[in-house]
Amino acid sequence: MTFLALIVKNLFRQRTRTALTVLGISVGITTVVALGVIVGGLKATTSQILRAYNSGFIVARHGAADLSLSTVTEQEADALARRPDVDHTIRALFEITQMGDNPFFATMGVRAEDLALAPPKLIDGRLLSPGATDEILLGDGGASNLHAAVGDTVEIQKRSFRVVGIYHTGNTYQDSGAMAPLRALQEASAKPNTVTGVYVVVKPGLDPVQVAQSIRDDSPLLTTVADISEISRVDQGIVIMDALELAITALAVGIGAIGVMNTMVMSVFERTREIGILRAVGWRGSRIMRMIVGESLILCLVATVVGSALGVLASRSVLLIPAVRSVLDPQYTVDIFVRALVVAIAVALVGAAYPAMRAVRLEPMEALRHE
Repeated sequence: MTFLALIVKNLFRQRTRTALTVLGISVGITTVVALGVIVGGLKATTSQILRAYNSGFIVARHGAADLSLSTVTEQEADALARRPDVDHTIRALFEITQMGDNPFFATMGVRAEDLALAPPKLIDGRLLSPGATDEILLGDGGASNLHAAVGDTVEIQKRSFRVVGIYHTGNTYQDSGAMAPLRALQEASAKPNTVTGVYVVVKPGLDPVQVAQSIRDDSPLLTTVADISEISRVDQGIVIMDALELAITALAVGIGAIGVMNTMVMSVFERTREIGILRAVGWRGSRIMRMIVGESLILCLVATVVGSALGVLASRSVLLIPAVRSVLDPQYTVDIFVRALVVAIAVALVGAAYPAMRAVRLEPMEALRHE
């Protein structure tokens, strides 16, 4: 019998206990994978929003708890547009409302002339007309949710808008929402002369990083966000999700390790006499340790496969909820499953450490007397 076959045989001695251990570890892996997919989706959606309109970065209020809560005055937006290192700006007001079955329907208020600088891909209709106050563009997802088409009327913040176009950007969040004239949305949401943020396109040949730093130096009350690595400047939600993901991963390792340790301690105790015989016929302590650790690794690798599959199913189940489906695009990236594998290996090594050392320390003669 080969060494690997012996390890597998040992695991099948107590099939119920082995199955329960795999199930317990799988629950932790499922959580790690599902949360990784969801958090990754939120980050991907946020990244696309930050880099909309081919901008180098977005300017928002320093210290805002959430990007949607940022307020930049029109005077500050005008000052940004006049900077010599800025080619042009696109000011945007985000308003989140309940529309249809989507509680996070995002309407972006934008000036028609700004939108024309970087127009979304139109599926039907046309862009907003300069000076119009009663027109609106719907994302294809938003139009589907509201069962609306070009020519229909929709009501946002108790104000009626006529649908003049349907667009698609490829961003799940934006495509589930709408774009309305900035002035009209400011009036409807009672936010006169303010926007959420200002997208900045720098002059050709200039470094956006240096321009962003210059803006922060010149305007201490404002900050800039170019990508997801800088999101903590204006949005604590992603930071909290990252901390939660780390805490759950650590919890999964801890609980899984306890389960593996319990299983392997019982296994070593039940096989004390057998281990004594192996030592008596010449097995070194290192080989005994490899056997125990090998059993633990196989347990955890099987749990990784099961947990990863369940994690994908769990994340897909969550996406059946319209509110979730409208704000994120799930990310089934390799690093999520690599993280799950790392967690499983950590569980295996931590959980097997004490049982393996206990088995190595058994004296052959004492072990042979064990009944």
